Amino acid sequence: MKTIKLLGMLVCLSSISLAQDVLTPEALWKIGRVSDPRLSPDGSKVVFGVRTFDIAANKGQGDLYITTPNGGAVTPLLNSSGDESSARWRPDGKKIGYMTADANGDSQLWEINPDGSDKQQITFVTGGINCFGYAPSMNQLWYAADVKLDKKPSEIYPDLPKTEGARIIDGLMFRHWNAWHDYAYSHIFVTGYSAGKINGEAKDILLNEKWDAPTGPFGGDEQVAFSPDGKTLAYTCEKLWGKDDAMSTNTEIYLYDLTSGKTTNLTEGMNGYDNDPVWSPDGKMLLWHSMETPGYESDRNRLFAYDVTSKVKKELITNFDYNVDAVQFTSDSKKFYFLSPINATHQVFSFDLNPKAKSPIKQLTFDQADYNELTVAGMGNSTKIVTARVDMTMPSELYSINAADNKVTKITNVTDPAWAKFNKATIKKRMVKTTDGKEELVWVIYPPDFDPTKKYPALLFCQGGPQSVVSQTFSYRWNFSLMAAQGYIIVAPNRRGLPSFGEAWNDQIQGDWGGQPMKDLLAAIDEVSNEPYVDKSRLGAVGASYGGFSVYWLAGNHNKRFKTFISHCGVFNLESEFACTEELFFANHDLEGPYWNTPQPKSYNAFSPNRFVKNWDTPILVIHNEKDFRVPLNQGIEAFTAAQMNNVPSRFLYFPDEGHWVVKPQNSILWQRVYFDWLDKYLK
Repeated sequence: MKTIKLLGMLVCLSSISLAQDVLTPEALWKIGRVSDPRLSPDGSKVVFGVRTFDIAANKGQGDLYITTPNGGAVTPLLNSSGDESSARWRPDGKKIGYMTADANGDSQLWEINPDGSDKQQITFVTGGINCFGYAPSMNQLWYAADVKLDKKPSEIYPDLPKTEGARIIDGLMFRHWNAWHDYAYSHIFVTGYSAGKINGEAKDILLNEKWDAPTGPFGGDEQVAFSPDGKTLAYTCEKLWGKDDAMSTNTEIYLYDLTSGKTTNLTEGMNGYDNDPVWSPDGKMLLWHSMETPGYESDRNRLFAYDVTSKVKKELITNFDYNVDAVQFTSDSKKFYFLSPINATHQVFSFDLNPKAKSPIKQLTFDQADYNELTVAGMGNSTKIVTARVDMTMPSELYSINAADNKVTKITNVTDPAWAKFNKATIKKRMVKTTDGKEELVWVIYPPDFDPTKKYPALLFCQGGPQSVVSQTFSYRWNFSLMAAQGYIIVAPNRRGLPSFGEAWNDQIQGDWGGQPMKDLLAAIDEVSNEPYVDKSRLGAVGASYGGFSVYWLAGNHNKRFKTFISHCGVFNLESEFACTEELFFANHDLEGPYWNTPQPKSYNAFSPNRFVKNWDTPILVIHNEKDFRVPLNQGIEAFTAAQMNNVPSRFLYFPDEGHWVVKPQNSILWQRVYFDWLDKYLK
């Protein structure tokens, strides 16, 4: 039974922890990953997921657990060996819908009572479903499923059956992130539902349309929402008639009338990302996230509102220079809660919809931590708020926030048996003066049992994105606690181009990849390395994606600061990167156009790392993955070739089965072993 399995796992992990106090890559993969909390409609229970990994089997498994927002006992929802996820309360709170595989291996919607009894399969869709949602009236539900609309060459020419792997391509975005297009499109289906049964035939509301809803590859049920009366379905989709989606970020919010079958584009004329519709419980308002600038994937996430009665849409939260994410209404529609990145952390905020409120925005949490998920039930001072909290020294756990006094209380301890016995790193925030006189927030991570009388090697961590905040994250690859446990001081700057410090700071990286952001990185490592406990003769620089670009750029421009470099899936040649990446809007915006423009944008000559290879003289480890289509494999091969031909000590770590990230357990452990072997060789 799963209870026995969980207990055995916890005992095993506890014994691992007792046997050692230095964190290892293997131990990191033994930590359960807590996510996706969902409060019941009455606020009395929380269902959530925990993903664990079997290193020997090289795979993960999702399990569902239930507790209370007051921190009661955590119990498994199912006694099953299946891979379960996406637990969602039915609107009446009597059932929990979730996803797991059927006997054919297809992912389907199932339901179960909150006490774990009466498990029933609800959908029987050939090929399975991707996500689902209930109508508040519970007479309907929607689900997303793939619909094959394109033909393979072997289907166009059936007399050529051995051309199965061939492709005929007429447009861009033929591959995305880590997968080639599979000739199918994710469509939303609406069907009748009552008493745990599907009624009638499901209707494809995008019939014959070659668009994805939810949008791929990361969109989920947050992109689809029934109105409270069940008459309208709001959804996110990118219907770029006559345009190529590789060049645009223009997703829209569409309203589908279930009675007439008519679809209306709510956000027509708004040409950036429009995502994640959320209805107020009274049905009077629809909120969604909106980015203003076409082609800019990291623009500020504004919050827009549509008044159903007046049909007026407007930006709801103005004079707020930060992103708005994960909106959750109270049941009386008078207030909502949201998450926002601010000063290199993610915090919880509330917004009072009373027009007479003098200060409608309130920040509820002020922790040196990230609050990454949010679920809300009830109203007023009896509102139940549950969130997932993480920091650089603590894996994700669930916390409740008291609506009356904003007190934060930990309510789960899932990771404690595997984590509690390790010596922890120390995290300090440091403000560094940049070369243009600005203040830059830098996280400095110190080894466990740090001794300021000793000298330590230090790593400059170069963040990717390019616009991804260095917040209080707990990564399972770029794990600062793990790096510190190996005896390194880590310097992690929030350089120019990173969010949570206002739009101006975030936007300044455009057209300046190798300019001020590189100066910001060097300012951080130069200041911290002046400390007596840092050994200036043992500095390294590491990073992935744009962080890998930063490493390649620094390799040719570091003036002997560093003794070694590690670049994972980094951009090396801006011209070939532009020509091979899939989301061209990203490169087009950040590099200010293609390299063949006249005049040519300055980035290609002034900032492309391949222009500075003649200066390379420092050992470098290059890591790259075959299925990375955002920064394609040729970037890593070009960099490694350049290092080898210039007699620079170098190594190439290649993964044929990974995309932009390394996600398989054994691949990740290999990544860590090679990573630390390389660092130890040159810095210890």
